[in-house]
Amino acid sequence: MTMERLRERLQSGRTILADGAMGTMLMDRGLPAGKCPESVTLEDPAQIEAITRLYIGAGAVMVQTNTFGASPLKLASCGLEKKTEEINRQAVEICRGVTRSHAYVAASCGPSGRLLKPHGDLNPKELARSYHRQIRCLVDAGCDAICVETMTDINEAIIAVRATRTISPDIPVIATMTFDPTPKGFFTVMGVSVERAAQELLKAGADAVGANCGQGSDTMIEIARVLKQVTDKPIAIRPNAGMPILEHGKTIYPETPEYFADNCCELARLGVGIIGGCCGTTPAHIRAVAKALEV
Repeated sequence: MTMERLRERLQSGRTILADGAMGTMLMDRGLPAGKCPESVTLEDPAQIEAITRLYIGAGAVMVQTNTFGASPLKLASCGLEKKTEEINRQAVEICRGVTRSHAYVAASCGPSGRLLKPHGDLNPKELARSYHRQIRCLVDAGCDAICVETMTDINEAIIAVRATRTISPDIPVIATMTFDPTPKGFFTVMGVSVERAAQELLKAGADAVGANCGQGSDTMIEIARVLKQVTDKPIAIRPNAGMPILEHGKTIYPETPEYFADNCCELARLGVGIIGGCCGTTPAHIRAVAKALEV
């Protein structure tokens, strides 16, 4: 599927069903706590391929690469910065080998894990170089879209979107942030409102904006309603399978596939263009959504 076709699909208003959580699946398959998920791309590529196949088999027509933490700044925290190009390139190639022409490959770009000045010690130029290096690899490897996700700092998100636009003026950019409910509405932990996020990300060059992680599917409906009030551009929503709870020492996400699918149907009725899952979601959740939406 070419970039042009994906852009046309986004603009058509028809729902694109995305995949669910990669990290959840890796942990269920034995990824040790604290181990860098992106290292699996090099150490056990068959594992990433198998998970991608499960999501496509469940009905997803957009799958994300295992590159959420594959910027050089983030990889440096686990000693893998020198593997930046290899990890990002191979992650796209794995997805492309599975999807061929049957699904879009969205390249995931998550937060750097550091705070920009003046809240932290990270220089904006250093952050821009980091995203540029990662995104250049992803675009060159042939992804269909860049997905800047799970952002809380609007400045970091804008830097990532702009880095993409310096590399490619044409590739679709999906930018989503993580919001929490407050008495005054939904805000990121850095104090960014839904309205401000949508406006500034679109101005920076994003093609679709929205929310992922942080909230269950019921709360995401409320966030989607706010987004629909502030933009007529494509919206992307990827909820968690509920808020995590600890049971017998294990983190559990309580939303069943059926409950998750019911709420995703409401997201579709609201006109959300990209619907998928984040933490706690599995192929069973995506299969239930595909069945409910008849996509």
